[in-house]
Amino acid sequence: MDYEWIFVALAVVAEIVAALALRFSHGFSKPLPTVLALTAFGLAFYMVSLALVSLPVSTVYPIWAGGGTAGVAVLGIVTLNERAGVWKSLGVVMVVAGIVLLNMMPTDHGA
Repeated sequence: MDYEWIFVALAVVAEIVAALALRFSHGFSKPLPTVLALTAFGLAFYMVSLALVSLPVSTVYPIWAGGGTAGVAVLGIVTLNERAGVWKSLGVVMVVAGIVLLNMMPTDHGA
């Protein structure tokens, strides 16, 4: 089994949790969301570091950052009643398309 891809997926989820917790931390003034945000960011970094043992950084980092970005944007719209305009929706689609393109590239270290 390819555990490195599980680590990437967990890093994306942790990144999303951390970003949403930041929203509720009110500038780190609320203890529970602050601890959740910091813990989730730490977990995200750790999962990325595990994925980077066998996957190239040029693949892992954009997937992590893009997946987190798209996930936070979608959840902001769905759960926080943020506006979903045409440009925001197009941006999310483009980020996801970029992630798909990166996954279609060979992952060998020489190319």
